[in-house]
Amino acid sequence: MKITAYFSVAIATALALTQAAPTQNEEHLQGHKIPLMHNPEHKRDFKSAMAKLNHRYPQLKLRVKGPKRNSFRDIVNRGKGGTVPTTNYGPDYEYFGPIQVGSTGQTLKLLFDTGSSDIWFPSTDCNTDACMAHTRFDTQKSRTFKADSRTWEIKYGDGSTASGILGSDMVNVGGIKLRQTIGLALNQSVEFARAPEDGIFGLAFASLHTVSGVSTFMENAIATNSVVSPVVSAYLPSKRINGGEGGYYLFGGIEKDRYVGELTYVPVTKANYWQVHVSDLKFNGKSLGAYASEVIMDTGTTLIIVTDAAAQAVHEKIQGAVISKSEGGWVVPCSLRDATDTISFTLAGKDFLVPIADLAWDPLLDNSGFCYSGVQGGQKDGLWILGDMFVKNNYCVFDHNTDKPAIGIAPIKY
Repeated sequence: MKITAYFSVAIATALALTQAAPTQNEEHLQGHKIPLMHNPEHKRDFKSAMAKLNHRYPQLKLRVKGPKRNSFRDIVNRGKGGTVPTTNYGPDYEYFGPIQVGSTGQTLKLLFDTGSSDIWFPSTDCNTDACMAHTRFDTQKSRTFKADSRTWEIKYGDGSTASGILGSDMVNVGGIKLRQTIGLALNQSVEFARAPEDGIFGLAFASLHTVSGVSTFMENAIATNSVVSPVVSAYLPSKRINGGEGGYYLFGGIEKDRYVGELTYVPVTKANYWQVHVSDLKFNGKSLGAYASEVIMDTGTTLIIVTDAAAQAVHEKIQGAVISKSEGGWVVPCSLRDATDTISFTLAGKDFLVPIADLAWDPLLDNSGFCYSGVQGGQKDGLWILGDMFVKNNYCVFDHNTDKPAIGIAPIKY
């Protein structure tokens, strides 16, 4: 990414006290948090968000256009016990934070991501420009590292690649120490050099891992009773509302004080991504038509991506909204930041709101008074993506209940 701003958000996790158990009837579990720290020198970047989506979901055949870039990886396809401060890059763009790996606790900044499953970062055996631009993990300095003969490779639609070997080591996420399979990059193409994070901390299901048979961090945390309950809760407040202050991820717990009313649990329809079903799309509470879709709830994506037709239906309700060929997407008047209208997504029979004010997301550089919209088209058919544009308005609990995984959702509370 090419954004200069940093926010420290807390990613908190609950202390391991009991056997992990289903949580959909539990109202409150206390965790530990680190307050968000504000750095005012931020700059949003729509072009990077569009570039990210083109490469993040090549298998979905997204048709997100966006201005062409020479670099990929302005963002990559992107813990319980204790606390992990994270950085909100943008702000409201992506969230990454430090973990410690190995016997000497080497610190790496990883992007916490419900849209992927791998944990990977560069090795000191990688000497490409991209690897050299980041903190690299030195296996020789860890007495607990164990080599693995398996290899891994990730390819993106623009030709950027990362590849390497698997290994395992002790991974410390906010005080919880687990032996975890990790991917060590031995090669990264140059497009990765500009990414602010060192690598990825995936929070999706194991079936999405690039190497079959690898357990995720949450699977291992549950198996070792390292979390109170098998959940990861996301509280990612909006900068527009409160300066983005006080956000965190809570591993193993649910904090009732951070949402309004009760959680609605939306069943996962396919357990690789956190995939659920949206039955309707509304503007100010009124249906926009026959718009229903399977969607991915993805903390590693900034915007909301729907079909071209659904995006048009939303923007037809917004005075002054136009689709810009030169900018590669929908743009809206920046004055929308004072609007009170809403769009909503119906999940499990309940409407969850996104303020139209948030759609005025990233100002164009031409001083025209227009902003890139937080809702974009790009899908001809198939999966929509509900990124942080949705999550920052709705408290989300990613429940790994073995029998019936679900996402608990309720309006966020400030």
